Amino acid sequence: MKPATVEVIVVTWNSARVLPGLLDSLEQGLRGVEWSLTVADNASSDDTLTILQERIPGARTVRTGYNAGYAAAINAALAGLGPHTAVLVLNPDIRLAPGCVAAMLPYLDRAGTGIVVPRLHGESGTLTHSLRREPAVLRAVGEAVLGNRRAGRWSLLGETITAEAAYRSAATVDWATGAALLISWDCLRDCGPWDESFFLYSEETEYALRARDLGHRTRLAPDAHAVHLEGDSEVSPRLWTLLTLNKVRLFHRRNPPAATALFWAAMLLREGSRALLGQERSRRAAAALLSPSRLRSRPTADNLA
Repeated sequence: MKPATVEVIVVTWNSARVLPGLLDSLEQGLRGVEWSLTVADNASSDDTLTILQERIPGARTVRTGYNAGYAAAINAALAGLGPHTAVLVLNPDIRLAPGCVAAMLPYLDRAGTGIVVPRLHGESGTLTHSLRREPAVLRAVGEAVLGNRRAGRWSLLGETITAEAAYRSAATVDWATGAALLISWDCLRDCGPWDESFFLYSEETEYALRARDLGHRTRLAPDAHAVHLEGDSEVSPRLWTLLTLNKVRLFHRRNPPAATALFWAAMLLREGSRALLGQERSRRAAAALLSPSRLRSRPTADNLA
């Protein structure tokens, strides 16, 4: 029996501040696993690639030549890659705990599993609610009215799974945040490229739902652990707007117009109500939701400036 081989793919864009910690965690995080590293760089202007060469000189580097987005960078890294047991897609602000990947791999052997995710924690050790249910109108309303944390206790009312008991079992979910995804080669083959029309946010949702539709579910490996330093979507109005628009765009692709209109209204309720409470990111997101041209176009971080 051939040993498991894992290709690690990291997408970078001016990641010099956070990349060293990830690179330093790879050896122990992939302990007992045969692995190699590809970094897909979206035209970093800082010391990202210098740091990579200094710490892991044998890493393969793919330069997209511009800020192409997360999905496009993953596709560039996958291009020409030979068969592996799995591909591990990581954000540069992930820190793998020792033995993390070896603990994840056995879950890929469970029937119907195509994607495995670890339990994520913040820097303080607090559990990150990284598991998700499929976006739905009632869930969007529930989160708008009750907030993510309270709505997430009930499967009908929340997209984010917030019950901590759910993170102690190896149950399958509709999707999970894309900071650390172990994807089987069969799943990669069946799904094809990531959808590059999502510059950032919802690309992992689209991919996991498409994989599920093809018989490859997402499963939590509760005994595998990683730290996620978290992105800045929670504090940046520009990125929060991008996240909000892409949620509506993805829902529109998978649902009829009437349901999409209700989902849009629920998202507007969420952002509008929070804008009235003084949240600048929600004010920007609500304004974008009311702009038909922004909903139709492919939003990027640049055109939301």
